Amino acid sequence: MLFAITCTDKPNSLDLRMATRPTHLEYLKSEMARFVVVGPVLDAEGKPCGSLLVVEAEDQAAAEAFAAGDPYAKAGLFETVQVRPFRMVFKDGAMV
Repeated sequence: MLFAITCTDKPNSLDLRMATRPTHLEYLKSEMARFVVVGPVLDAEGKPCGSLLVVEAEDQAAAEAFAAGDPYAKAGLFETVQVRPFRMVFKDGAMV
């Protein structure tokens, strides 16, 4: 099942994000098989201010555990995290 994980960084936390980024990327590399799309959300200046992940997980609890295991979450970077079931309708220019 797919889940959309949307995370919003706490205000003025770019330094924490950048300091934690190497560990965050290692965590993501260890979970790559579950990803549909993953990346930062950018502010008006093009700087990261959150994250968007669409991931495959067994159920809501597994998706929430994946989100909670992210080093960014463990470092206290996020102001909010939402984990919701997601249904893909289009991918790569085609209806699925």
